[in-house]
Amino acid sequence: MKFQSTKIIELGSCAFRQWKANHSHCQYIHGYRLIAKFWFSCNELDDKNWVVDFGGLKELKNILEKQFDHTFCVAADDPLIAYFKTLHDLGAVDLRIMEKGVGIERTAEWCFEQADKHIKNITNNRCCVDKVEVWEHDKNSALYTAEKKGCCKDKPKTDNLVHTTVAAPAPEIQEAVISPGGLIDNTPLKNNPTAAPVGNKVSSGFSNLFGGTSWGS
Repeated sequence: MKFQSTKIIELGSCAFRQWKANHSHCQYIHGYRLIAKFWFSCNELDDKNWVVDFGGLKELKNILEKQFDHTFCVAADDPLIAYFKTLHDLGAVDLRIMEKGVGIERTAEWCFEQADKHIKNITNNRCCVDKVEVWEHDKNSALYTAEKKGCCKDKPKTDNLVHTTVAAPAPEIQEAVISPGGLIDNTPLKNNPTAAPVGNKVSSGFSNLFGGTSWGS
């Protein structure tokens, strides 16, 4: 991609349970205050010379907060899920069921899928999400990166395609030479179920989250 921009979004304070962590305290319900960084990529800037309009990301922020702000995320195959559903029905937890499982890596993947779908929609496929990094705290994070490059739509340019014929030494043999042309995969991502509404607003402030990093100063 020719251009990139980044945005950091606070996801909220979320509780998890990694039931497969038999030898770790992560098998118990525990929580993190999640923060995510998004990389947006494109080949052509918009009419304001932006990759994406940061002011137009409020809907994306709402989607992310609805999933993670003051909620309880569990894997779809958690053996105690029936009990957690009961607690949800009783109003004790705001349950979110993660179909692919829990863990900071799956959280980064979920955020990527939601953000990429949203960004492609609001930019008419001009822009896509290149990668997402999610922090549990200032020492632990995970990244999810786009599997395919060239996910953004270029403006049609006829001068980008050159078709020539080159004669080989033997007159009866000719070789067609075509310059590379990018094929774009705009297949939409599978939609995730809409999560239930959440309550309180995300708290602000995080002490020296990015201290010591190349872009934290």
